[in-house]
Amino acid sequence: MGYAVFAAGWALFFGTHLFSAFRARGEGDLPSRMGAGAYKGLYSLISLAGLAGLIYGYAQIRPDAPVFYEPPVFVRHIVLALMPIALILLAAAYAPAGHIRKLTRHPMLAGIKLWAFAHVCANGDLASLLLFGSFLAYGVIDRIAQKRRPQPEISPKLLGDGIAVVAGLIAFGAIAHGLHPHLFGVSVLP
Repeated sequence: MGYAVFAAGWALFFGTHLFSAFRARGEGDLPSRMGAGAYKGLYSLISLAGLAGLIYGYAQIRPDAPVFYEPPVFVRHIVLALMPIALILLAAAYAPAGHIRKLTRHPMLAGIKLWAFAHVCANGDLASLLLFGSFLAYGVIDRIAQKRRPQPEISPKLLGDGIAVVAGLIAFGAIAHGLHPHLFGVSVLP
């Protein structure tokens, strides 16, 4: 049952995201026919249903998942170094445009790829490799798709970078010191 829910969540979540990444844009495309609000609403509902399926399925399959490798202890320190950067990149996607956004061009995808890579390094069980490996592959594929589209010019402001750094570090502190152990049952701090 867990693998079926995981697979259904995977198909819904990544299917909607890959459809969005590779869909033809212009007059007559799906958002134009449906209306932007209706399209975004449907897209969000399907994505949330997929994410819920991924999370629930992962929680069901992880306890009995075969383990392919046990990461060495030093990997934990590497992950702890990568995660604040990943969260700063995620925050930069929503902060006012700054140099981080201009440099990465798509900071959310860069943050997702870094988050997924760190978690693939830290977790050697099949469930984790399926979950985090899928996000890593998606991040690479979507970044390739993004390169095909024109990107708007950015006038970076230091304020945007400051907001991204502060928000990313606050998020890291909250996750490392409470949320991760509470939500996922795994302490990230030694």
